[in-house]
Amino acid sequence: MNYLAHTFLSGDSDQVRIGNFIGDYIKGSDFNFYPEGIKKGIILHRHIDYFTDNHPVVQESKSRLVPFYHKYAGVIIDIFYDHFLSANWEYISSVPLNELAEITYRNLHDNYDTLPEAIKRVVPLFIFNRWLEAYNTVEGIDLVLRKMSTITTLPDFTDEAINTMILYYDKFREEFFEFFPDIVHYVSTTFDVHLYLSENFILEFSEAEKKRS
Repeated sequence: MNYLAHTFLSGDSDQVRIGNFIGDYIKGSDFNFYPEGIKKGIILHRHIDYFTDNHPVVQESKSRLVPFYHKYAGVIIDIFYDHFLSANWEYISSVPLNELAEITYRNLHDNYDTLPEAIKRVVPLFIFNRWLEAYNTVEGIDLVLRKMSTITTLPDFTDEAINTMILYYDKFREEFFEFFPDIVHYVSTTFDVHLYLSENFILEFSEAEKKRS
């Protein structure tokens, strides 16, 4: 459900972005009829999810939400991390958030007929509420969680989630910044994707890469 991260990690390809967006709604190998770019996005989505779910920092974040969200704790952390991506967008991205959001909304509108049926009821609400820009504030996260609980199987423990987010806000932020360079490194080195990275982020990313090697 981390739509913003999946959008950002799709880079500059419209088709990869569509595939990455619909990845949660495609099961097994049921995507071979899609164009190559969309197929690549679906596969990228699965790799991002696997990498994220198995990252120790993400697991630490999830542990604070397991008591009431149980198996859905990872979904909530995805949304929390989208908040920190949005709140620090100018530091991370070389493209303004509203510009990338408009491109994404247009992509979804133009490709609506090719989207899986299960996501077609989500997309109009997603565009109307401008969800990609809603992650910027805690109030926006509250809105997203409440909407998600009405249109998906996500249980509505929004009050508990928001209270936990506020209580551990600095810790969640710290964990996001531990994790995000790792997922950028993974996507950059595993897939031929051109990411919209800011000069400041690239500089810090390069320094981290030197330490990594």
